Amino acid sequence: MRATTALLPLLSGLPAVLSLSGSLDTRASTASQPMNLQFNSYDNAWVDPQYVLSKNWNDTTVVAQQTIVEWADNLNAQGPWSVTTSKPFNASSGDPHDYLSWAPYWFPDCSNVHNTTALTDEQIWVTCPYVSKDGQFNPDRLLVNNTGAFDALSNAVLYNSMAWVINGSSTYPEQVATQIKTWFLDDATRMNPNLNYAQVIRGPPGSQFGSHTGVLDLKGMAKLTSGILILRQGKAPAWTSDIDTGLVAWANTYIQWLTTSDIALGEANSTNNHGSYYYNQLASLQILVNDLTGANATVQKYFSTLYQNQILASGEQVCPLLRAACPLEAVRTRPYHYRSYNLAAMITNARIGAYLGFDAWNLTTATGGTIHAALDFALAAKPDPDGLSEPYQSAGAVASVYGDAQGKYAAFLAQNEPAYPKEPWFFWYQPLSDSGWVRANVGNTTSTSSGGGGSSGTQSKNGAARVGVCTLAAVAAGVVGSLVAFLV
Repeated sequence: MRATTALLPLLSGLPAVLSLSGSLDTRASTASQPMNLQFNSYDNAWVDPQYVLSKNWNDTTVVAQQTIVEWADNLNAQGPWSVTTSKPFNASSGDPHDYLSWAPYWFPDCSNVHNTTALTDEQIWVTCPYVSKDGQFNPDRLLVNNTGAFDALSNAVLYNSMAWVINGSSTYPEQVATQIKTWFLDDATRMNPNLNYAQVIRGPPGSQFGSHTGVLDLKGMAKLTSGILILRQGKAPAWTSDIDTGLVAWANTYIQWLTTSDIALGEANSTNNHGSYYYNQLASLQILVNDLTGANATVQKYFSTLYQNQILASGEQVCPLLRAACPLEAVRTRPYHYRSYNLAAMITNARIGAYLGFDAWNLTTATGGTIHAALDFALAAKPDPDGLSEPYQSAGAVASVYGDAQGKYAAFLAQNEPAYPKEPWFFWYQPLSDSGWVRANVGNTTSTSSGGGGSSGTQSKNGAARVGVCTLAAVAAGVVGSLVAFLV
């Protein structure tokens, strides 16, 4: 019987775009379009718009600022994205506006199909039952790339919005306006406001519906909302009231689905990273539609329910009593990755809470665990192959909140990723020492005392403009991003 890997040659003949999610975007494109997306898609992020708009940034963030601008430019060369054009097949509804993705860890088991001839790939998808193999990716999921398209969109909105504040060019908010209209508002390309066909588990007819795990596909709403708030609060001319009103209307309809549908409620009740990401997605959308009371209630619900059973006092992520029945991160196939992945969601929830005036950073779980302890445990654990970089931004986030008086987190970052001050997350996770990297490689900063040692820089209103263009371009040219698979 022909294996589904026979699909892979099909991919080589398509104009492929490496997406932020680690998927292949097989949207129609011309050979002249650049294919050099070089950046990381962080697991998630909430960037305080007030911090960005203040322009009261450390001089040591100048290279990170330039990276933000470059990532925005790279993304703009690929967009805009649409749910209707980033997949070669429609959902079983037949509606091209329905978001579609295939469950990544599910593989066909054709052993009892009793076929007499080899099945085509299309026949396999609707004939053979599918079975789960946790942590193993079915490569043919890449044929349907709404997931990668939305991930690229959410990053583009975030980085374009910050790039506008950094260098003042109206091009960046104009790009966001086009990208938002294309994905959410335009009649020909808009997405229906639901995830009824996200992470579909394929198989015989009657089973082609989405699963609750598919709600995770839109976790980037936290990034997207951060970007929109920057434009809205910064009064970017390109962010018009018509676009804002249209997006708010779409989001309100989606929130209704997210809080009432059986699929979405199944995700809300998930005890691992799925539940964590559900709450930061919902809270960020509630902020987007100006329901700050609802957003506050959402964040507090997460920290009073799911969070209570996610971290032990040691920092390990496993249920304290029902280990076998509670699929938290320590008992999964790649625990280093899943610890880091859930930690990023917890941090995002805490940062959203801080934006709303709710301090979750020192809340303890039922067994005395904290986000701080979860990071320390994750950093001490044995990495998965090629997985060491996953907790880097979480280390930055924790250091910026709890402090790094002994320089532990800065030393960890400097040892494992010496150029970490180039990463965009270094811009928004402040204060955090750059371990002297910026002065050594770029100069033009004034060293001051910092908790983690090395230079921390002075506050500047000029941002990236303080660094010579040629010098900074040479440094930023060394930024080589790695694609991070969209993992669940």
